[in-house]
Amino acid sequence: MARMRIQPALRLRGRVRVPGDKSISHRAAIIAALAAPGGRSRLTNYATSADCAATLDCLAALGVWIEREGSNVEIEGLGTAWTHAPRAPLDCGNSGTTMRLLAGLLAGQSFNSTLTGDASLRSRPMKRIIEPLNLMGARISSDDGGRAPLRIEGRRPLVGISYALPVASAQVKSCLLLAGLNAEGTSEIIEACGATRDHTERLLSLFGVDLRTEWKNYEGRSVPSVSVQTPARLQSHDCDIAGDISSAAFFLAAAALLSGSDLTLEQVGLNPTRTQILDTLQRLGAAVAVGNEREESNEIFGELRVRGSGGLVPGETGANVLRGALVAGLIDELPILCVVGTQIEGGLEIRDAAELRVKETDRISAMVKNLRAMGAEVEEYADGLRVARRMPLSGARLEAYGDHRIAMACAVAALIAEGESELEGAESVSVSFPEFFTMLESVTER
Repeated sequence: MARMRIQPALRLRGRVRVPGDKSISHRAAIIAALAAPGGRSRLTNYATSADCAATLDCLAALGVWIEREGSNVEIEGLGTAWTHAPRAPLDCGNSGTTMRLLAGLLAGQSFNSTLTGDASLRSRPMKRIIEPLNLMGARISSDDGGRAPLRIEGRRPLVGISYALPVASAQVKSCLLLAGLNAEGTSEIIEACGATRDHTERLLSLFGVDLRTEWKNYEGRSVPSVSVQTPARLQSHDCDIAGDISSAAFFLAAAALLSGSDLTLEQVGLNPTRTQILDTLQRLGAAVAVGNEREESNEIFGELRVRGSGGLVPGETGANVLRGALVAGLIDELPILCVVGTQIEGGLEIRDAAELRVKETDRISAMVKNLRAMGAEVEEYADGLRVARRMPLSGARLEAYGDHRIAMACAVAALIAEGESELEGAESVSVSFPEFFTMLESVTER
């Protein structure tokens, strides 16, 4: 494990462009591979993360032609019916998105395959995709408790189903949409627990798939649903990938918490299903402004400017409590919001976030331990935590627990602390943002 020493910062100043969005990069690569045979799609600003590299490696093992040069990737489509059975289990590394999305694609093929990953990924819940894919006609077996490796006996064609998601999960929704491309009839996914990010729908539309989205009555509530009907024929399409707003969140938080900061993040993705972090930071008192918005590749790009004033004062009653549907829109940003909570007048409470316990690590437990080590008063709940009040943090020995978002959140906490901190496991940032520390240092003034 790599140990990094981090000194406090005075402020953040400058302009940066964060790497391409992880969620979009995974999906763009897979959907480009499903385009009509022979057509080539060029993906620019493809994410540099290890997770997204794992998706490309798995696709290559399935016979997809891929050429990569830096952050540019060219992919030749195979159509939706594939014939190249993998010779060995497909290694998804640490990437839950890779495993869940590829499971949907592979469930509708006429060969058998196995998806596996590292120890962390093999501990994460997969029943949420196994059950609906089996309902569609695939046969998927797993280790005890619905954990990877996933052994997939594909069926072509699958059977279209109407399925209400039992959890708010864009990964499960995307898995079933991809499976639906190889199913007879209509496949409908009902987001019974609330709307999730819609990158898959936007990309499928960009590549020529006719989707139907609507609001429908489900158990007395109006909820969103999306349907795909076969036959579907995808056409290759170039795609410029926006900067990852979840990666940008760490820079936004650091600059907002350091008085005198003035930081601009360029060409960040502003998909409406992902901008809850901006609304939340603004309601908590952060000075974040959006400018230069434009539409590209069926997504919205923009520029974010944040100015730091030190401690934050919420602008409205109740802003200090994050729960319910709000949490689903912040699931990747909750670790850094825990850090922000230590610098907010009145502290911060996060509830209804039990999903954090089954990420790369138990993120609730990890943030509680690290913030307590820095002197914060934190109460832990089964589904979240509460930072009692605003107080200065002290440098401490911090642990990433092998989780990229915990590592980056702790790095920001160290920047605003008094005294040096040591971060164990700093190398885990490579999962999503290999350039994180270099980019952070480039705009940090001490």
